[in-house]
Amino acid sequence: MAAGLGAVHYRTGGASHPGTACAKPAGMNRKSDQDPPDDPVAEAILALLAEQAPGRSVSPEEAARAFVAARARPGDPPDLWRRYLRAARQQAHNLARQRRVVILRKGKAVDPEGPVKGVIRLALPEN
Repeated sequence: MAAGLGAVHYRTGGASHPGTACAKPAGMNRKSDQDPPDDPVAEAILALLAEQAPGRSVSPEEAARAFVAARARPGDPPDLWRRYLRAARQQAHNLARQRRVVILRKGKAVDPEGPVKGVIRLALPEN
């Protein structure tokens, strides 16, 4: 692509149509223009935690169930949430590394940089 001809598409890095603005998809909660958009599962985790009373926590299973419930179709199997459990745990770790959530194990915060195994819960950080 010659210099000055068209813009670079924000998602793919490829050229967008010259003369058109590239709009951001709805629902992207960016912290700043430099941060990548949140994953839909991460957004579901944050939304679920925001609904909780202060000091309350949720499990990755609850987050996966909430994510699927918001997108459920009539023919979906009742255990569809299980497909998203791994994604919920991975996004919980990503959010914890960003200090946006706290991972709790046996009621105590754990280091998100280290290995976290077993039953965990998620909470918003105390301010």
